Amino acid sequence: MATSLCEPHREFIETQLRLKRNATAIYQDLVDLHGFAGRYNSVKRFVAKLRTKAPEQFDRLSFLPGEEMQVDYGEGAPTRVMGGERYRKPRLFVATLRYSRASYRCVVWKSSQQVWAELHERAFRYFGGCPQYVVLDNLKEGVITPDLYEPDLNPVYAAALAHYRVVADPARVRDPNRKGTVENAIGHTQATALKGRRFDSLEAQNEFLAHWERNWASKRIHGTERRQVQAMFEEERAHLQPLPLLGVQYFSQSLRTVCDDSCVRVDHSSYAARPADIGSKVLVRIYAQRIEIREIHTGALLRTHARADRPGTVVLPAEERVFNPSRETRSILRQAKAVGANASRMCELMFAMEARVGQRKLRGIVGLVRKYPAHCVDAACAQALQAGAYSYKRVLALTERIFAEAVVSLEGHRQAAGESAGAMLLTQQHELIRDGAEYGDLFARAAAAGMTSAKTVATSVAVGELGARA
Repeated sequence: MATSLCEPHREFIETQLRLKRNATAIYQDLVDLHGFAGRYNSVKRFVAKLRTKAPEQFDRLSFLPGEEMQVDYGEGAPTRVMGGERYRKPRLFVATLRYSRASYRCVVWKSSQQVWAELHERAFRYFGGCPQYVVLDNLKEGVITPDLYEPDLNPVYAAALAHYRVVADPARVRDPNRKGTVENAIGHTQATALKGRRFDSLEAQNEFLAHWERNWASKRIHGTERRQVQAMFEEERAHLQPLPLLGVQYFSQSLRTVCDDSCVRVDHSSYAARPADIGSKVLVRIYAQRIEIREIHTGALLRTHARADRPGTVVLPAEERVFNPSRETRSILRQAKAVGANASRMCELMFAMEARVGQRKLRGIVGLVRKYPAHCVDAACAQALQAGAYSYKRVLALTERIFAEAVVSLEGHRQAAGESAGAMLLTQQHELIRDGAEYGDLFARAAAAGMTSAKTVATSVAVGELGARA
């Protein structure tokens, strides 16, 4: 084999390549600086050989049975949207056990914090046990704030994993190789099971995926391990952690402020928040049957209440009610005093009975003046006091009734006034009233007499002027 003309200059060319110079620049320097007599193509071929890289190598990791599960989303096959003829691709969830490569596959239309946690729960139930930890990427359904050492997990997802005694291990950002097993499982599903297929519903696609996993994917011989996936899963099954008897109780979480009655508002109901301070922020977890109030920084549980069945319920023990008036209380009482004495008395009695937690009702009573006259509101409060009904709804009903009665009474007065005005209209025919022709003849005579008088006056004036000139 002939030796390249570039071989004597190998060291110089390698140095230029480390500086990331291209073949054209290297050829030009060889000609100018070293008297190179060859052609550009020989330099180009020599540089191409030097640039050939060895394949990138990775360390192969070994995992114990039941140690790790990897999860991720991909795209499912086109599926008909319910109620139409349009097709679109759902999200394909895949959970793969790292030791045996057994997988759970499921498609969903939309993802959320709860859906992401529910899919993990289904995977645990499908495998019949739980791994020690789960590897995932940094999608928002699982990780709120990525961090190499202390990632901030979604609270619903963290609670679901804690219920099953599983630890989350988010991969580093832009490091897909950490969860290469599930990445390969997604690609295998898309290329082999779903390629070229369409489904009429999500249920049909999920049934097909379960059939394909059971009859084909689990029976294949894995290329790396040279063993059947199902056989490895049977070996791994005994090492999975046992499942708890009950599933996860899902919740929604939000940040609330403790009002000046020492309660937090949830779905138009009030729940005691002590020992949290008035005006402080707390975390409120809303379950199907209960309410949990937690400390905002540590997440420590402060109070638990059964969830109220109807809006407007106050869950506050009598010994925790705050009876000393706040600035808001004094402001409401001043407004009630401006409405009337009865309204002021009603608000004072209601505050004495219900304390600060009843301020919303007081605010509702004084707010009625924005729609109804103040005297109607005050009269309604007087009737409520007489009946012993200390309730905003009762005052509202009485105000509406008093106002409606006042409107009806006003309409009656207007109708009576209209009838009186109609009776006072002038009469056109009477025995004392002459015929219109007679009035016309009178007016004609008066007009003729007026014209004669005017001519006489004009003649007198003319004669006087002539005498003056003479």
